[in-house]
Amino acid sequence: MATDPMAEIRASFFVECEELLESLQDALGEMDEGQHDNETINVVFRAVHSIKGGAGAFGLDALVSFAHRYETVLDELRSGRLAITPDAMKLFFHAADLLHDHVRAARDAGPVPDGAEECLHDLEALIGDRAGPAPEEEITDFQPMGLSFDFGDMDDGMSASEPPAWQIRFTPTAALYASGNEPLHLLRALQALGTAQVTCDLDGLPDLDALRPEDAALGWTILLTGDLTEAEIREVFDFVEDVSRLDINQTAADTPAKDFSMNFDQGLKNPLPPFEAPLAIAADPAEVSGPEAAATTPTTAPSPAVPQAAIPPSAPKEPATPTEASATVRVDLDRIDRLVNLVGELVINQAMLAQSVAEAGLPPNSAVMTGLEAFMMLTRDIQDSVMMIRAQPVKPLFQRMARIVREASGAVGKEVRLRTEGDATEVDKTVIERLADPLTHMIRNAVDHGLETPDKRRDAGKSPEGVITLSAQHRSGRVVIEVSDDGAGINRPKVREIAITKGLIAADAVLSDSDIDNLLFLPGFSTANQVSALSGRGVGMDVVRSAIQSLGGRITIHSEPGKGTRFSISLPLTLAVLDGMVVNVAGETLVVPLSSILETATLSEGDIRALGPETNVIHVRGAFVPLYDLGAELGYRRPKSSYDGGIVLLTALENGARSALVVDAIMEQRQVVIKGLQRSYGHIPGVAAATILGDGQIALILDPADLVQNASGRTRAADLALAG
Repeated sequence: MATDPMAEIRASFFVECEELLESLQDALGEMDEGQHDNETINVVFRAVHSIKGGAGAFGLDALVSFAHRYETVLDELRSGRLAITPDAMKLFFHAADLLHDHVRAARDAGPVPDGAEECLHDLEALIGDRAGPAPEEEITDFQPMGLSFDFGDMDDGMSASEPPAWQIRFTPTAALYASGNEPLHLLRALQALGTAQVTCDLDGLPDLDALRPEDAALGWTILLTGDLTEAEIREVFDFVEDVSRLDINQTAADTPAKDFSMNFDQGLKNPLPPFEAPLAIAADPAEVSGPEAAATTPTTAPSPAVPQAAIPPSAPKEPATPTEASATVRVDLDRIDRLVNLVGELVINQAMLAQSVAEAGLPPNSAVMTGLEAFMMLTRDIQDSVMMIRAQPVKPLFQRMARIVREASGAVGKEVRLRTEGDATEVDKTVIERLADPLTHMIRNAVDHGLETPDKRRDAGKSPEGVITLSAQHRSGRVVIEVSDDGAGINRPKVREIAITKGLIAADAVLSDSDIDNLLFLPGFSTANQVSALSGRGVGMDVVRSAIQSLGGRITIHSEPGKGTRFSISLPLTLAVLDGMVVNVAGETLVVPLSSILETATLSEGDIRALGPETNVIHVRGAFVPLYDLGAELGYRRPKSSYDGGIVLLTALENGARSALVVDAIMEQRQVVIKGLQRSYGHIPGVAAATILGDGQIALILDPADLVQNASGRTRAADLALAG
């Protein structure tokens, strides 16, 4: 089935827009932190300008109009006529958010976002009378280049007075061609500004035997006559100025041109002088590529189905050779998911093969065993590579949270700054997509409940501007994302009072600070005194915990009165494959993630200490660690009468706390494929997922931290404790 080229180009344009919007947010963030250099401001301007140019190629008038008016204000900033103030930065951020909404609306054929006109009016008020003409007068400028140019009538209506003339020397580098740009379109755009006489510079053209397609061997000198400014000329080269050498000088209109020139009114006929050496000409002009194409391809209008300059590509900041450019391929996520599933099946089949070889009793140095070991190493390399394909940095997600902070703080009248750390941390794409809603709840909760009003912060000796920190890092084989604020902390007496009023706990319940903090995760719990735009309806943190648990993760709270609150989300690094320790407990086969195990040990009677009527601790390296019997906690059997000679797995939580899990035997260490249970069985305390072992047996994958959190801690039977 044939694909629509225009639809593919349009889809690529919106992917390019996402990248441009990301760079726009980055540069605005740098400006907000005090980096007001020209390069940072130019990045902001070029991002908006590139989106406008591409949108014009597809007739997205609403997007073009918004971007044009936004760009006009940014141009004043770029020229130094507009000062950067905190109020201006807020408007720039707001306009960037609305530009993102416009792109989404154009992509999904949705309505124009609300508030766009008000934001533009506020922006244009910054520059007053310099706002320029209405954008409707200029939208026609943004048609797809190369589709419908009539060069023959370009000079009609020119003033009889002597117009100014400009001499432009334009020499592309190899990086210009590597980034997908085409000089011919730039020359046509110059012709649209006035009367252009174009001369091709052949001084850098090597002999044919030394000519390489990727080289930049041609340059051009353009004598441009018309009533225009240098800024208008430079705008044509906006996308390629960093990957070319450009020299623009005003000159006399009667400056003689060189003998060899390209006249657009003649349709670029005879563009090259004859070569003494024979030249092989492609039968189809479409076969001519690289720098030569600009000089040898006749100027016939391309098919309207494929606009050649519909999408202005992003130019790198510094010229780079083609060998330095990193080639990318965009692939549908469904194809990657299928590849991940196939790798999972490969891991299972490799485990089954290893099981069969082990049962056959072949010697370790046999050819089969050697080949199996090589196969296992290859399987691991394939699995790692596939996981890297799915992994993406959390930066786009964090940028979305920056917008949530701006909107939420504006709604409640607080001054809030978002600080991000570790936004280059890579996480499975599925995890990133499903984290958006929980993080949104937490950010809004931090703005509404966590941070005080500016007056209260001043009274407490704090800055009136609150700070929310969003960080990500890899720790112990998992991804830890933290949301913290420098607010007043959790008001534990108030939380306890509300819980008692709602009947969630008994009035005489003895709760630790941690227990009180965890009351926030109960369904229907809210500390808000009244319903607001952000909170107060009793829906929030319980939804957050459910969403995190559905990803195989967990969430914890740490709060200090007067200093702030920190929420920590711990997630598996990948949702596909993990390294696990296969253990046996009461005849059942279980898997414990290897990343959570610090060490294994065999217990002796002297290691065990009684604590309370039914619990024990063990003495490990100068510290006492609580002991948990996996068989008893999972309901497989009663606690053992003695743990002398038992095997324990010493595990660690993200907060550094340790625990000792008693098992009957350690079978092996192997890579296992994660099979989720959430959809069929919901959340099971202490169980993260399931897997299929090499012998076809199904085994549960445990979550040690969740297991300990919900454990009874019984490692002695009550009757044995009384007898003792």
